[in-house]
Amino acid sequence: MSDPFADIVKALNASAAESIDQRLDVRTDTTRKQRTGAPEIVFGEGKSNAQIVAACRALLVMNPRVIVSRIDRERVDQVAESFGDVEIQQPFSGSTFVIVRDAAEPVAAAGRIAILTAGTSDLAAAGEAATVATELGCDVTLIADVGIAGLHRLVQPLRSLTSEGVKALIVAAGMDGALPTVIAGLVDVPVIGLPTSVGYGIASGGSAALTTMLASCAPGLAVVNIDNGVGAAVFAARIVRAIAAAS
Repeated sequence: MSDPFADIVKALNASAAESIDQRLDVRTDTTRKQRTGAPEIVFGEGKSNAQIVAACRALLVMNPRVIVSRIDRERVDQVAESFGDVEIQQPFSGSTFVIVRDAAEPVAAAGRIAILTAGTSDLAAAGEAATVATELGCDVTLIADVGIAGLHRLVQPLRSLTSEGVKALIVAAGMDGALPTVIAGLVDVPVIGLPTSVGYGIASGGSAALTTMLASCAPGLAVVNIDNGVGAAVFAARIVRAIAAAS
């Protein structure tokens, strides 16, 4: 009987051998997509341009589209200069970009998700989630500013989404973080709560939103860490792929 993990072990060994740059402390996980379905995403915050370039260079060998998060436009342009003929794409607002080689297209969408935000200020985290989800094969609809301070704003968008066959909802909210609970009590698809660091006073930093979502009384709500748009997107993409495979 063949060993189902043999290819994984082989890929792990190859990655360990090829991806280490001791000078820059960069050990890029070039085989993550093979193992998990989602490639390594380069987290730009706290890294030097040289470290980001090293990580992207290793990933571009395996995949012509590389996601870089938590980086501004000026820095991503500086990084791109190291590669010559690449394109920088920013499909949604925020600080997440895609470095594209050879005009490669994103993978075909396997299913549809929606991302809703309580406020316009939550768009930074929501944009990160939307960009990553699109790159992982989700058809993404992004709807902003439908929080509970004006709950009537939510009714029509949510009615439309539930009638259009979305497979999962990501709901980004700061302040009291109550919107995901409201939505989870109204729909029959998985809801992923994305607490954001938007807020002031006791809500500052996102801890209040995170606690509210974790304490939700509505079943069917999963919660990721504060501002973790990447984690929310990967979870949603796995739901979409699982449904597509089953059908």
